[in-house]
Amino acid sequence: MKGGSFAVIAGILMNTVSAFAWAENSAEVKAAGSVMINIGGHEVPVVAGGLYDRFRSNPPLSTIESEAPGVDLSWFRGLKKAKVDMGFESYSPNFYYKNNRITAVFTADLDKLRELIPAEVLDKVQPLQVWPGRGLVAFTAYSYEYCDNDSYNEIALSIVTNKPGSSNLGPISLIGQSISKDFWGYVLKLPVNTELARVRGVVGYNLPKWLTGINRRENDKSVTFEIVDSETGKVDVVFEGEKLSNPSDEVELVTNGFTNIGHGGELAYGYAVSRQLSHASSTSAESVSLALNEGSLSTFMKSLKLGKMMKYEYVPQFQSALYAPEPLKSNLDTE
Repeated sequence: MKGGSFAVIAGILMNTVSAFAWAENSAEVKAAGSVMINIGGHEVPVVAGGLYDRFRSNPPLSTIESEAPGVDLSWFRGLKKAKVDMGFESYSPNFYYKNNRITAVFTADLDKLRELIPAEVLDKVQPLQVWPGRGLVAFTAYSYEYCDNDSYNEIALSIVTNKPGSSNLGPISLIGQSISKDFWGYVLKLPVNTELARVRGVVGYNLPKWLTGINRRENDKSVTFEIVDSETGKVDVVFEGEKLSNPSDEVELVTNGFTNIGHGGELAYGYAVSRQLSHASSTSAESVSLALNEGSLSTFMKSLKLGKMMKYEYVPQFQSALYAPEPLKSNLDTE
């Protein structure tokens, strides 16, 4: 796997209350400390006076407008939230008002990818084969600066699959997803750096989340995420992406869906719609550097036999709406 060179910087220690609200002009959020709340039977620390403490995923847009006056809320005004039971009472969709991400898509061993998808899920979706013996995985580092869940960082490692109910035609399916901006996958790993994000993801979506340190830093040339091994406290993965020049400011809507197994053993799906406000991409391997060390995530990623970097996406500004999971049957019935 080819990548640029850079120094591995010492990682941050795990902090279960590392979420801090982005809006500086909120007197409530400025108050130091955290409070404990119950989510699906779990006691979870959240930022005292933060959005989640006050509104439990349903803040009025007037509050967002007041606390973050520079954020464009026009898209969210056209979306309606509904109260849902997802292992705890919440509202869907969950809003992410100000965010950024970098993504790299690599080839990986196709047989290994198939082994990692449960048989009942594999019956509905399969890894897309780009050439004999090779599938694709997407590795994304997110920084949610201001959202209904306060703020946090997240790393997603997913197998690229066909859409449930559609044929798996390999590269043709991939081209079709690219044209429609409707991408599908099976999530393998999803570390986060706040307990609020972890519990909501595990209880609400049955996703493979765990709590660890995820440090983001940037300079004038690149964005770097350091993922700490939760057992050793040492930096395990370092992901650096180039700040591509002249990103487009043409607004683009992208849907990312996933298929998995719900808590009751039923097949389920979930999805997020992202409004990309600034974005650029590259196929140059020099745009990305991925350093894998000896921790659990690195060891797992090495087992995938990552190969060629197929695409890099630099998205310095986007917004998103994450919808609560639903039975997969309901999605297939509408096809």
